[in-house]
Amino acid sequence: MTNTQDFTTHSAEETTALGRTLAAKILPPKLVLLRGNLGAGKTTLVKGIAAGFEAASEDEVTSPTFTLIHEYKGPTATLYHIDLYRVDTQRELETLGLDDLMTDNSILLIEWGEKFPRFIRERNIEISLERVEENERIIRVSA
Repeated sequence: MTNTQDFTTHSAEETTALGRTLAAKILPPKLVLLRGNLGAGKTTLVKGIAAGFEAASEDEVTSPTFTLIHEYKGPTATLYHIDLYRVDTQRELETLGLDDLMTDNSILLIEWGEKFPRFIRERNIEISLERVEENERIIRVSA
């Protein structure tokens, strides 16, 4: 049985604040699948999660679209913000070495992970973001 909660945010600041709140409920090790279209607010949410873990300031968190993986080390967890938007094949995925990142104190925050069935199976938490209006988001957290 899954536990699902819905949240509505009305600004980037509220989405970031929700990320800080969620960070308190995410204990490593975890694989978190972040779903949502381009511009839905996935990276904005990660800014709050990273700040909540004291792994990075909100300003330090940027989209890993081109680098694919950003690492943020906090006192209680290491966060890996991963973007698979540009990864299309299993072979490309394997070259990233994501299995090596899973440790007792790691949290993998994966954008576009639904492209690979294994992440749907293996995820501990799924967070989907839906853009309703310019600044309004519905954010569904399933654990």
